[in-house]
Amino acid sequence: MNPRVSTVTPTADYKLELVFDDGDRRVYDCSHLLDFGVFQELRDVRYFKRATVLDGTVVWPHEQDVCPDTLYLDSSPLVALAKRLTRKLDTALRETPPTEKRR
Repeated sequence: MNPRVSTVTPTADYKLELVFDDGDRRVYDCSHLLDFGVFQELRDVRYFKRATVLDGTVVWPHEQDVCPDTLYLDSSPLVALAKRLTRKLDTALRETPPTEKRR
């Protein structure tokens, strides 16, 4: 059995920042759900940001929810995301030419 969600923070880019009951911090991208049935309502960012935790999973006011196992198995650890972003930033900084000194 996978951990259950204890807190959720929805973001403007349709991601859920999740903390699970074992302390694991992960990010789940909901953007692939937005074209399907009841999840189309989540396209409204204001509505999407109304996500809350109920019984260990994420729910919205009109009864949309995502299985907690899906949230865990299909999410990315925040540590892995931070490392990827750091690598991208390092690469971008290396590829950016130095600015000329002003005279």
